Amino acid sequence: MFRDGHIHTSFCPHGSKDTLDYYIERAIEHGFTDITFTEHAPLPANFTDPAPERDSAMEWTELENYLHMVEAAKKRYKSSIRIRTGLEIDFIEGFETDTADLLNQYGPHLDDSILSVHFLRHAGRYYCVDFSEEEFGAIVGKVGSVESVYKLYYDTLLQSVEADLGAFKPERIGHITLVHKFQLMYPCSQSFDDNITAILQAVKKYNYSLDYNGAGMVKPLCLETYPPLNIARAAHSLGIPLVYGSDAHAAAGIGQGFDHIDRKLIEGSV
Repeated sequence: MFRDGHIHTSFCPHGSKDTLDYYIERAIEHGFTDITFTEHAPLPANFTDPAPERDSAMEWTELENYLHMVEAAKKRYKSSIRIRTGLEIDFIEGFETDTADLLNQYGPHLDDSILSVHFLRHAGRYYCVDFSEEEFGAIVGKVGSVESVYKLYYDTLLQSVEADLGAFKPERIGHITLVHKFQLMYPCSQSFDDNITAILQAVKKYNYSLDYNGAGMVKPLCLETYPPLNIARAAHSLGIPLVYGSDAHAAAGIGQGFDHIDRKLIEGSV
C-alpha cells in the first residue's frame, strides 16, 4: 500500500487548474492506494499575505466548495482508492487564536491535515520563506544572514509543534526543512542539528508524525527531500511516523521524489 498524504488542487492560487479527477487518476496510475488532498487553508482575515503575488492560500469564499468537491470525489472513487479530505494549515506566529478558530470550525470535516510554516515574523513584519530565490535573498538581507533565517525558521517550527491550537490541531508537521529550498544558492555554514533534535523530540512528545516530502527533489536549488535522509532516519529511530507527500501542485507532480525516499521508513505509517 502506498500513500501520498500531501496533494494540492486547482483551489491553490499558485498551482494548476488540473481537475480533482485528473489528480486521482494519476495517483491510481502510480500505484497509490491512499491519498489526502491538503489544500492551503485560507489565511486569517486580519493577516496580509506577505508573498509578493499574494497567492499563498485559497480564499475563504472557496473553502466550502473545496470540501464539497473532495467529499464528492471520495464517493466517486471509493472502490478504487482511499481519498482523505484535508487541509494544509499555516502556523503564523501571533495568529494562533485565528488558526484555532479555523480548526474548531472546519476540523470536524477533515480526515487528515498538515501544520506547516511558510511565514516568518521578524521585527514586526512577515516574510514568505519559500516564494522564490529572489525573495529568500531579500529575507536574508532583512534578517541579517542565511544562518539567522534558518534559526528563525526552526524556532518558528518548534513553536508550531508546541502551540495549543485546540482539539483539531493537525498531527502531522509539514516539510520540516523547507528553509533548505534555496540552499544551493544560499548555503548555510552553521549546523542546526540541535534545533532539529529539539523539534523531533517535541514531535515525539506530542505523538505527531512528519511529512516526508518529495518536492524538494525537483526544486533545482534544493535537490533533497524535506527532510533529507539523515533526519528522516533520526525521526524513524525515535518512533515518529513518516508519511510520504508529493506536495503536488499539478497532477504531473503526483509521486515526485518518491524514488528518493527510504521506503522502509514509511512502512506502517498511518
